[in-house]
Amino acid sequence: MEGTKPVNKKLAAALSGGAVLVLALSGCSSDEGNKELDAWAKSVCDALPAQDAKVDAANAAIKQAATDNNAPANVQKTDSQAFQDMSDAYAALAQAVQKAGTPPGIEEGAKKQTDAVAALNTLSTSYADLKKSVDALDVKDQAKFADGLANIATQLGTLSQTGNTALKNLEQGDVKDAMAKQDSCKKVAASASARATTS
Repeated sequence: MEGTKPVNKKLAAALSGGAVLVLALSGCSSDEGNKELDAWAKSVCDALPAQDAKVDAANAAIKQAATDNNAPANVQKTDSQAFQDMSDAYAALAQAVQKAGTPPGIEEGAKKQTDAVAALNTLSTSYADLKKSVDALDVKDQAKFADGLANIATQLGTLSQTGNTALKNLEQGDVKDAMAKQDSCKKVAASASARATTS
């Protein structure tokens, strides 16, 4: 099964930086704040750790499948479940941002919220499509399976970068400050930072 191993590693490498959010949160946020905006930030931030953990676990599963000398059928099963989990995580984040509503007191807040929800839903759909792609691979044909994985790895690399910018426009200015104060967002930021140093 050596034929698929380099491709598996390519798939794993494509996951680097594929965190739910790269929260560029500064620790020196203003304490004056806006109580309504703080409540909004808490609503969004509290949804993040569970979904971040789900994405992280899915990434780890794909990487593990890539390091083991796995049979194509095993790789397919692992990757399929991982992509499903990622799709579910981004869908849940989209729902969290949608449920939180428009960030109060933010210029073009409604547009920023709508754009963030759309971006997260698009990511969810894209990972669901990757699941379909990996499910459709022919595990009995080593060469075709390897080619299919290589194609998926390319798509995954693009998605990982998109995932890091999905909430970027929303997470700015006062919103960023409000999110920086939330323990749940600090936890995700620390987790993402730790992954970046070990990947």
